[in-house]
Amino acid sequence: MLGDDATRAATERVATLFERLTPADVEALGRHYTEDAWFKDPFNEVRGLAAIQPIFRHMFAALESPRFMVTSRIAGAGECFLAWDFHFGLRGRALCIRGASHLRFAADGRVAWHRDYWDAAEELYEKLPVLGVLMRWLKRRAQ
Repeated sequence: MLGDDATRAATERVATLFERLTPADVEALGRHYTEDAWFKDPFNEVRGLAAIQPIFRHMFAALESPRFMVTSRIAGAGECFLAWDFHFGLRGRALCIRGASHLRFAADGRVAWHRDYWDAAEELYEKLPVLGVLMRWLKRRAQ
């Protein structure tokens, strides 16, 4: 397990990676993720760098100008939490998803475990034109 200083350094490296992420960085994710890293978000659960890279490639292919802004970090004992705002365009419309990532680091400081938390229904579906109307109606009916 990483010590606290190494954990903080790894946290800063990965936060900087996310904030400056480009399509070229996706091809070099092996500098930041282990070969057998695990990744989960509301749409995906995969293991291995070769399975993680297509998720990020798809993000750049499907969305307009995607970028993360890390808004806070908590780090210690070989892991960290990053709160973030994910800004992107979709069909000319600017959107933002707020979420958090829980990362666990390998002994060499690379990410071995990555879990994203965000509410797909509230943060994405409700903002889409047709689906959003349905999701907001369902939400009101459930309350």
